[in-house]
Amino acid sequence: MTLSEEARERLADVVALQPTKNAELQDRWDLESGSEVHQYLEDELKEYYYRDENSLICATEDAAALVGADDPEGERVLRVPPLQAAVIEVLAGPEDRSQSVVSVLHALGDAGHDPEVDDVRSALRSLSDKGIVERVQRTVPTFRLAMAREEFTVEELD
Repeated sequence: MTLSEEARERLADVVALQPTKNAELQDRWDLESGSEVHQYLEDELKEYYYRDENSLICATEDAAALVGADDPEGERVLRVPPLQAAVIEVLAGPEDRSQSVVSVLHALGDAGHDPEVDDVRSALRSLSDKGIVERVQRTVPTFRLAMAREEFTVEELD
């Protein structure tokens, strides 16, 4: 199946953001609804994606190879939106005490960012889905990195 330039760019988004949700792709692709995302995936990228056991959108190995996402050195490259990159910068490390959403929000503020609390919560959940952040249940859900910062590289998506 030959992909248009737009389809190839959107496939690269799926590869970079996986596992992801319709809403995340809807925002990225500036579409009106999650239904439009689903329809686009089915019409244009059916061969290159699947849904995991949590119904999150994942790219096939063929998709990653097609858009050149394979890292020859085996290092994990994480391509994330700017807020998620900022969260990774301020979030407690794997050996540190986990942080609440509000604690991460304040750390982001101290670092010069001004996100909404719901956006921080969403970023933490997305990073948790990707396996970069672990959720630790205390009185409230808290978060910390699941692996040392040296074990992965973060690249911000445009």
